[in-house]
Order: sequence, then structure tokens, then C-alpha cells
Amino acid sequence: MGEGRAADGSRDDVKGVRAAIVGTGNIAGAHVAALRRMGGRAEVVAAVDVDGARAGAFCSEHGIPRSYVDIAEMLAEEAPDLVHVCTPPQSHRALSVQCMEAGAWVLCEKPLCGSLEEMDAIEDAERATGKFCASVYQWRFGSGARHLKALISSGELGRPLAGLCQTTWYRDADYYQVPWRGKWETELGGATMGQGIHAMDLFLWLMGDWREVRAMIGTLDRDIEVEDVSMATVLLENGAMGSVVNSVLSPRQRTHLRFDLQEATVEVDSLYGYTNADWSYSIPDGASTADSLARWRKIPEESLSMHAGQVADLLDCMQEDRRPSTSGTEARRTLEFITGLYKAAMTGEPVLRGSIEKGDPFYHRLNGAPVEGT
Repeated sequence: MGEGRAADGSRDDVKGVRAAIVGTGNIAGAHVAALRRMGGRAEVVAAVDVDGARAGAFCSEHGIPRSYVDIAEMLAEEAPDLVHVCTPPQSHRALSVQCMEAGAWVLCEKPLCGSLEEMDAIEDAERATGKFCASVYQWRFGSGARHLKALISSGELGRPLAGLCQTTWYRDADYYQVPWRGKWETELGGATMGQGIHAMDLFLWLMGDWREVRAMIGTLDRDIEVEDVSMATVLLENGAMGSVVNSVLSPRQRTHLRFDLQEATVEVDSLYGYTNADWSYSIPDGASTADSLARWRKIPEESLSMHAGQVADLLDCMQEDRRPSTSGTEARRTLEFITGLYKAAMTGEPVLRGSIEKGDPFYHRLNGAPVEGT
């Protein structure tokens, strides 16, 4: 069988991955659509939801043969190779571990889990089962981001020097009427964890590992427990510096990332996803790199930065039995940064990467609240 790729980036040499969806809310449809774009590499065999009527309606709508209300029953009867976890955030760690223990790989919606302690539990389950759990960080998989990653890695653009990471979105009061939203226990965080996580992951993936973060958070206008605004400054291991803004109070919504390197400024300006046209490259007037600018601007292919690119990559990883690029250390980098941001904001002190360890209140919970029974 050949090893070519379809237009969406998927390979055509893998067939028959049995996939299941757990949680049939709004985002689950995007996961089914992504799987269906894989050219037959994966088959969606079942969906699970605690609301049986909703699960049945979802399966009817998407042509999925079987629905369940109990995940253990589904895992036993269907023996899926891959499970997409699309449930509310507080259940992600437990469901991901359960699926790996049943023999499945996992692609889990963001946020992957609610603490570094839970991240450690997921990695423990990976080691014990030989399966992997990948976090949904789909912005890494668009052609614009991958093109920039290659240019940075090659050194053509010089060293990263400064950057901006802006997620300024709008969520009104009605949005927070969903019972699990707006609460530390169930949503796990606010604008930082729930909305800004995509852009921050892309920012760190491109700019490099972080060393230190200083931050402020606030609940300025929504009647919720978690923050509706956060702002942070970050020092990276390579010496570059960055500014991070997350908001759910911004009527004119945008996602904007800017990367200032020695030879060029690269920007992406979009909202919930990007195309190649959303990326721009700029150099100073009269720069010696003018001849290179046209080549830098030419992104080789067009692939959307949504779930299909990540699913194609994950299926490749399953075929080759290698760790997905948004699991393990790569997933932990972003979660640890968010944890550090929250700790810095709540303590008023800078936080160094690697300093939040077992026994630290922020290791156990993102808001540093005491764990019951301690």
C-alpha cells in the first residue's frame, strides 16, 4: 500500500482505526468531521454521552452506528483504538486514563487536565499502558505555523527576540449559564485556561521553552469565580521576552500573535483558526534579506489549523507507534506555563519553570486552593 498524502495532509497507507467519541456537545461534531476527512483511515464506531437521548441524536445526525451512556460498556464492547474525549474539563483526566487502561490512544480536548498533579497521573498511565494521550492543540498543525517553525529551526530568521500573544475574545453572561462554566472546580480556569490556551501553546511552541513568568489576573465584569482577564510577561530560555493577554471581555474579537526575530517580524491575525492568508512577514526597509522575503512569505501548502491536521498527525503516530507531539513534555510545557501564570498572579511573585512541585498548592490545583483532606 502506498504512503502518499491526501490534500488535507493525511496518509493513505493506514486503514481501519476504530475511533469513538466521548461527550457529544458542540465540539464533538468537529472531531467527527476531522475523522471523516481522513480518507478512510479511521472509522467512527460509537459515541458516548451520559444523556442517552443526546447521544442517540448525535449518532443519528452523524451516521455513527452505536450510542452508549456508559463509557466502560462502550470500551468493553467496541474495543476502540482511539478515543476522542470531548466532555467538560473536570472529567478529562479520569476519562483519558480509563481509555488508555482499556487499550486505546486518546485525543483529549483542551484543557487536557486541571493541574500538574493530573498531568503526572496521565503520564503514569501512558507508561503503564504503552498508550498515549494527546492534548488538542490544533493551531500547531496549520501550514502557516509549520512553515514558520521550519524557518525558525533553520536559523534563517535569526534568534527570537520579542513576541506578543493576544487572545481577546468575547463571552457574554449567557455563555456562563452553562452550569460547569465559570467555576474553578469544573471549568478549571477562566480566560487563560479556557480561551487563551491555544494561542499560548502556539506561541511557546514557536518561541521556545519558558524560564520565568510574572502576571496579573482579574474578574472584572462577569459574575464568575474564575478570571475574565489575565496579563503576563514571560522570559524565555533563549533570552527572548513575550507579552501575553487573555480576555473574554473584548467586543472586537481577535487572536493575534507577533514574533520579532532578528531578520523579520512574523504575525498571524485571525480568530478561531487561520489560513495562509492570515500570516504576514515584514523586514526593515533596505534590509539585506529582501531577496529572501518572497520565499519566506510563500507558505508551501494550505491546510487549516483545525482538528483535521492534528488528527492526521495522530494517525501517523499510531501507525508508527511514536509519541504524539502534543503529549508528554510538549503538553506539559503549556500547562506548566499556565500554572505558573496563575501562581504568579495570585502570589504577586515571579515563578520559575520547574519550581512548582509536589506539595506546592499550585501543583495540586491551578488556583492554589487547599485539597480536601489535607
